[in-house]
Amino acid sequence: MDSFMQAALDEARLGLAEGGIPIGSVLVHNGKIIGRGHNRRVQKGSTTLHGEMDALENAGRLGAEIYRESIIYTTLSPCPMCSGAILLYGIPKVVIGENITFMGDEEHLRSRGVELEIVNSPECVELMAGFIAARPDLWNEDIGEP
Repeated sequence: MDSFMQAALDEARLGLAEGGIPIGSVLVHNGKIIGRGHNRRVQKGSTTLHGEMDALENAGRLGAEIYRESIIYTTLSPCPMCSGAILLYGIPKVVIGENITFMGDEEHLRSRGVELEIVNSPECVELMAGFIAARPDLWNEDIGEP
């Protein structure tokens, strides 16, 4: 696993340790992490604070050219909301830790020219599958099936 996906996985584990949903993300520009985050819907009582959204928020306000030169790493396939943010800011590449436990809006991203790299990391799959089994209530409240 490369260091950026490892950083996203570390964020996911931090979210789980805080009592939240274990999905992490980092925004990388020119080989440097400029934003990191994890799903904090539970911790912050938020409706929108998914891992990718948290990483973007923590990167701060950036010029459009920075987003167009960046890569976002996420431990789980991005949902429609996070995919929309990726498209809105013109992020050209997404590295996805896994899409086995949840298949996000990948086809929409591809159709808009975003490059996707699917890692299907055993660590990412194990973390998410374990969480879904242990806390189906939180998973179903977020992006799972009711």
